[in-house]
Amino acid sequence: MNASTDKILHLLKTQGPQSAAALGEQLQMTSMGARQHLHAMENDGWVTFRDEARGRGRPSRLWLLTEQAWQRFPDGHGELTLRLIDTVQQLFGESGLDKVIAEREQQQLGRYRAQLAGLSLPERVVELAVLRTREGYMAEASKEEDGSWLLWESHCPICVAARGCLGFCRSELAIFAELLAPARVEREQYLLSGDHRCLYRISPPDNTAAPEQ
Repeated sequence: MNASTDKILHLLKTQGPQSAAALGEQLQMTSMGARQHLHAMENDGWVTFRDEARGRGRPSRLWLLTEQAWQRFPDGHGELTLRLIDTVQQLFGESGLDKVIAEREQQQLGRYRAQLAGLSLPERVVELAVLRTREGYMAEASKEEDGSWLLWESHCPICVAARGCLGFCRSELAIFAELLAPARVEREQYLLSGDHRCLYRISPPDNTAAPEQ
Protein backbone atom coordinates (compact mmCIF):
# COMPACT_ATOMS: atom_id res chain seq x y z
CA MET A 1 0.00 0.00 0.00
CA ASN A 2 1.58 3.30 -1.12
CA ALA A 3 1.47 6.74 0.48
CA SER A 4 -1.33 8.02 -1.76
CA THR A 5 -3.51 5.03 -0.91
CA ASP A 6 -2.92 5.62 2.79
CA LYS A 7 -3.86 9.29 2.42
CA ILE A 8 -7.04 8.47 0.52
CA LEU A 9 -8.08 5.95 3.18
CA HIS A 10 -7.45 8.54 5.89
CA LEU A 11 -9.42 11.24 4.05
CA LEU A 12 -12.39 8.94 3.46
CA LYS A 13 -12.25 7.80 7.06
CA THR A 14 -12.14 11.27 8.60
CA GLN A 15 -14.27 13.21 6.08
CA GLY A 16 -16.68 10.62 4.72
CA PRO A 17 -17.55 9.97 1.06
CA GLN A 18 -15.65 12.18 -1.39
CA SER A 19 -15.55 12.79 -5.13
CA ALA A 20 -12.37 12.10 -7.10
CA ALA A 21 -12.07 15.85 -7.72
CA ALA A 22 -12.24 16.68 -4.01
CA LEU A 23 -9.69 14.00 -3.17
CA GLY A 24 -7.40 15.15 -5.95
CA GLU A 25 -7.47 18.72 -4.68
CA GLN A 26 -6.51 17.63 -1.16
CA LEU A 27 -3.78 15.32 -2.47
CA GLN A 28 -2.47 18.01 -4.87
CA MET A 29 -3.04 15.87 -7.94
CA THR A 30 -5.45 15.96 -10.86
CA SER A 31 -8.91 14.41 -10.72
CA MET A 32 -7.71 11.85 -13.26
CA GLY A 33 -4.76 10.94 -11.04
CA ALA A 34 -7.03 10.52 -8.01
CA ARG A 35 -9.48 8.47 -10.08
CA GLN A 36 -6.70 6.11 -11.16
CA HIS A 37 -5.75 5.52 -7.53
CA LEU A 38 -9.41 4.97 -6.63
CA HIS A 39 -9.95 2.40 -9.38
CA ALA A 40 -6.86 0.50 -8.26
CA MET A 41 -8.11 0.61 -4.65
CA GLU A 42 -11.54 -0.56 -5.82
CA ASN A 43 -9.95 -3.57 -7.49
CA ASP A 44 -8.14 -4.36 -4.23
CA GLY A 45 -11.37 -4.11 -2.24
CA TRP A 46 -10.53 -0.93 -0.29
CA VAL A 47 -13.14 1.46 -1.70
CA THR A 48 -16.48 1.43 -3.48
CA PHE A 49 -18.70 4.21 -4.84
CA ARG A 50 -22.24 5.47 -5.05
CA ASP A 51 -23.74 7.90 -7.54
CA GLU A 52 -25.86 10.73 -6.12
CA ALA A 53 -28.18 12.92 -8.13
CA ARG A 54 -27.60 16.61 -7.39
CA GLY A 55 -30.01 18.69 -9.43
CA ARG A 56 -29.78 18.59 -13.18
CA GLY A 57 -26.92 16.97 -15.03
CA ARG A 58 -24.94 13.83 -14.39
CA PRO A 59 -24.98 12.27 -10.91
CA SER A 60 -21.98 12.93 -8.70
CA ARG A 61 -19.84 9.87 -7.98
CA LEU A 62 -18.77 9.64 -4.34
CA TRP A 63 -16.14 7.21 -3.11
CA LEU A 64 -16.33 5.55 0.29
CA LEU A 65 -14.62 2.86 2.36
CA THR A 66 -15.55 -0.80 2.16
CA GLU A 67 -15.94 -3.05 5.19
CA GLN A 68 -12.46 -4.39 4.43
CA ALA A 69 -11.04 -0.87 4.72
CA TRP A 70 -12.86 -0.21 7.98
CA GLN A 71 -11.28 -3.32 9.45
CA ARG A 72 -7.85 -1.90 8.65
CA PHE A 73 -8.28 0.65 11.45
CA PRO A 74 -7.79 -0.50 15.06
CA ASP A 75 -10.86 -2.09 16.62
CA GLY A 76 -9.72 -2.59 20.21
CA HIS A 77 -9.61 -6.41 19.95
CA GLY A 78 -13.25 -6.59 18.95
CA GLU A 79 -13.63 -10.37 18.68
CA LEU A 80 -12.23 -10.93 22.17
CA THR A 81 -14.43 -8.14 23.55
CA LEU A 82 -17.55 -9.70 22.01
CA ARG A 83 -16.75 -13.04 23.60
CA LEU A 84 -16.28 -11.36 26.97
CA ILE A 85 -19.62 -9.54 26.59
CA ASP A 86 -21.36 -12.82 25.79
CA THR A 87 -19.72 -14.49 28.79
CA VAL A 88 -20.80 -11.72 31.17
CA GLN A 89 -24.37 -11.89 29.85
CA GLN A 90 -24.50 -15.66 30.25
CA LEU A 91 -23.07 -15.64 33.77
CA PHE A 92 -24.63 -12.50 35.22
CA GLY A 93 -27.42 -11.47 32.85
CA GLU A 94 -28.12 -7.98 31.51
CA SER A 95 -27.85 -6.44 34.97
CA GLY A 96 -24.32 -7.79 35.29
CA LEU A 97 -23.35 -6.29 31.94
CA ASP A 98 -24.88 -2.97 32.99
CA LYS A 99 -22.67 -3.01 36.08
CA VAL A 100 -19.56 -3.62 33.96
CA ILE A 101 -20.44 -0.70 31.68
CA ALA A 102 -21.22 1.53 34.68
CA GLU A 103 -17.85 0.71 36.26
CA ARG A 104 -16.04 1.46 33.00
CA GLU A 105 -17.95 4.75 32.80
CA GLN A 106 -16.85 5.79 36.28
CA GLN A 107 -13.23 4.92 35.55
CA GLN A 108 -13.29 7.00 32.36
CA LEU A 109 -14.95 9.89 34.15
CA GLY A 110 -12.26 9.85 36.81
CA ARG A 111 -9.46 9.99 34.23
CA TYR A 112 -11.10 12.73 32.19
CA ARG A 113 -12.04 14.86 35.19
CA ALA A 114 -8.42 14.93 36.32
CA GLN A 115 -7.39 16.29 32.90
CA LEU A 116 -10.25 18.79 32.49
CA ALA A 117 -10.35 20.22 36.02
CA GLY A 118 -10.41 24.01 36.11
CA LEU A 119 -10.87 24.48 32.36
CA SER A 120 -13.52 26.62 30.66
CA LEU A 121 -16.09 24.96 28.41
CA PRO A 122 -14.15 25.66 25.17
CA GLU A 123 -10.96 24.36 26.76
CA ARG A 124 -12.73 21.23 28.00
CA VAL A 125 -14.12 20.47 24.54
CA VAL A 126 -10.73 20.87 22.87
CA GLU A 127 -8.88 18.88 25.53
CA LEU A 128 -11.50 16.12 25.44
CA ALA A 129 -10.90 15.77 21.69
CA VAL A 130 -7.17 15.45 22.38
CA LEU A 131 -7.76 12.78 25.04
CA ARG A 132 -10.13 10.81 22.82
CA THR A 133 -7.68 10.94 19.90
CA ARG A 134 -4.99 9.42 22.10
CA GLU A 135 -7.41 6.56 22.75
CA GLY A 136 -7.87 5.94 19.02
CA TYR A 137 -11.12 7.82 18.32
CA MET A 138 -9.63 10.29 15.77
CA ALA A 139 -11.53 13.10 17.50
CA GLU A 140 -11.70 16.76 16.47
CA ALA A 141 -13.57 19.82 17.70
CA SER A 142 -14.62 23.15 16.22
CA LYS A 143 -16.64 26.17 17.31
CA GLU A 144 -19.77 27.12 15.34
CA GLU A 145 -20.98 30.63 14.54
CA ASP A 146 -23.97 30.24 16.88
CA GLY A 147 -21.64 29.69 19.84
CA SER A 148 -22.11 25.93 20.04
CA TRP A 149 -19.25 23.46 19.64
CA LEU A 150 -18.99 20.34 17.52
CA LEU A 151 -17.04 17.33 18.72
CA TRP A 152 -16.74 14.42 16.32
CA GLU A 153 -15.03 11.04 16.29
CA SER A 154 -14.14 9.57 12.91
CA HIS A 155 -13.18 6.19 14.30
CA CYS A 156 -14.47 3.96 17.08
CA PRO A 157 -11.83 1.55 18.42
CA ILE A 158 -14.55 -0.37 20.30
CA CYS A 159 -17.03 -0.44 17.39
CA VAL A 160 -17.40 -4.23 17.43
CA ALA A 161 -18.20 -4.14 21.14
CA ALA A 162 -20.60 -1.22 20.64
CA ARG A 163 -22.48 -3.12 17.94
CA GLY A 164 -22.82 -6.02 20.36
CA CYS A 165 -23.95 -3.82 23.24
CA LEU A 166 -25.38 -0.33 22.71
CA GLY A 167 -24.84 0.38 26.39
CA PHE A 168 -21.30 1.48 25.53
CA CYS A 169 -22.67 4.21 23.27
CA ARG A 170 -25.19 5.38 25.86
CA SER A 171 -22.37 5.50 28.38
CA GLU A 172 -20.23 7.63 26.07
CA LEU A 173 -23.00 10.20 25.68
CA ALA A 174 -23.53 10.24 29.46
CA ILE A 175 -19.80 10.80 30.04
CA PHE A 176 -19.68 13.77 27.66
CA ALA A 177 -22.83 15.26 29.20
CA GLU A 178 -21.37 15.10 32.70
CA LEU A 179 -17.92 16.39 31.74
CA LEU A 180 -19.30 19.34 29.76
CA ALA A 181 -22.20 20.30 32.05
CA PRO A 182 -24.02 22.63 32.31
CA ALA A 183 -23.74 22.69 28.50
CA ARG A 184 -26.22 20.50 26.61
CA VAL A 185 -24.70 17.60 24.64
CA GLU A 186 -26.61 16.01 21.75
CA ARG A 187 -25.51 13.28 19.34
CA GLU A 188 -26.34 14.42 15.79
CA GLN A 189 -24.53 11.74 13.77
CA TYR A 190 -23.98 8.13 14.74
CA LEU A 191 -21.64 5.54 13.24
CA LEU A 192 -23.95 2.66 14.06
CA SER A 193 -26.80 4.37 12.20
CA GLY A 194 -24.78 4.50 8.99
CA ASP A 195 -23.08 7.89 9.38
CA HIS A 196 -19.33 8.05 8.74
CA ARG A 197 -18.66 9.39 12.24
CA CYS A 198 -20.19 10.14 15.63
CA LEU A 199 -20.82 13.87 15.95
CA TYR A 200 -21.90 15.71 19.10
CA ARG A 201 -23.19 19.26 19.42
CA ILE A 202 -22.31 21.03 22.68
CA SER A 203 -24.52 24.04 23.41
CA PRO A 204 -23.79 26.52 26.23
CA PRO A 205 -26.64 26.69 28.78
CA ASP A 206 -28.02 29.98 27.43
CA ASN A 207 -27.79 28.81 23.77
CA THR A 208 -25.54 31.76 22.98
CA ALA A 209 -21.84 32.06 22.49
CA ALA A 210 -19.91 31.47 25.69
CA PRO A 211 -17.08 34.00 26.18
CA GLU A 212 -13.60 32.64 25.73
CA GLN A 213 -11.55 32.46 28.89
